[in-house]
Amino acid sequence: MTTPDRPDAPTTIVAIVAEAVTRLEAAGLPHTEARQDASVLARHLLGWTLEDWLAHQRDEAPAGFAEAFAAAIARRAAREPVAYITGEREFYWRPFTVTPAVLIPRPETELIIDAAIAQSVAHPTLRIIDIGTGSGCIAVTLAAELPHAEVIATDISADALLVAQANARRHAVAERVSFRRGAYFGGLVNAVELIVSNPPYVPERDRPTLAPEVGAHEPSMALFGGTDGLDCIRPLISMAPDYLVHGGALIMEFGFGQADHIKQLIACQPALRLQSILSDLQGIPRVAVANRV
Repeated sequence: MTTPDRPDAPTTIVAIVAEAVTRLEAAGLPHTEARQDASVLARHLLGWTLEDWLAHQRDEAPAGFAEAFAAAIARRAAREPVAYITGEREFYWRPFTVTPAVLIPRPETELIIDAAIAQSVAHPTLRIIDIGTGSGCIAVTLAAELPHAEVIATDISADALLVAQANARRHAVAERVSFRRGAYFGGLVNAVELIVSNPPYVPERDRPTLAPEVGAHEPSMALFGGTDGLDCIRPLISMAPDYLVHGGALIMEFGFGQADHIKQLIACQPALRLQSILSDLQGIPRVAVANRV
């Protein structure tokens, strides 16, 4: 990538970004992804909206932009996720702070929100526990979308809880979301109406096949669920009936190819009945909804 003090170095924003795209392609990113990532990083550093970008990308770069942008592109070329570079990712139309201590929120996880909102109509009193909250994207979003809900969020990572707490403050729901450090239900005493979770579910055997953005940068404890990916899911399903009110629901994300295993595990719990399996935009079964009967 051209250095800013070179005589022939580009000086317009669009030219600097074009050189960055070439560098990202050389690092192994497809052209479309390289263009998108370079644009996102440039707009982040400039504090621009997409409209600003379309109107002013051919302007001369402001002082300090080339240096800061080069540093960000170097991180992306090392396959660090864009969300960790910008410190933010959108989830259910809201911006969430993210750090390497937490998984980056993904669109498929929004299915949990949709399912929880649908289930909430049956419960005038609504208590929710989010197990393995990570960034808090599920817990905070549900608190924001369901103003009458009280939410508990658990995680074994103290660093993750700090990020989740910051996101609760950011979205003005900190008074209705309580955070507990611990595994699974974190010492919960009273039953709740909804259990939601995006547990670790990637099989350990898949580690070598993951994109470097995932395998080398996102927290392993939030990704991997043992040999078959179900080490955290099995106890979650077996314990869920003890923590749900009658008619309450367990809403849980799972991985590619795991749908049949999830159905079998739920079928082994007499107090749970599978209501539905929801598929993501690619048609992949992704979220299970099971009710306490």
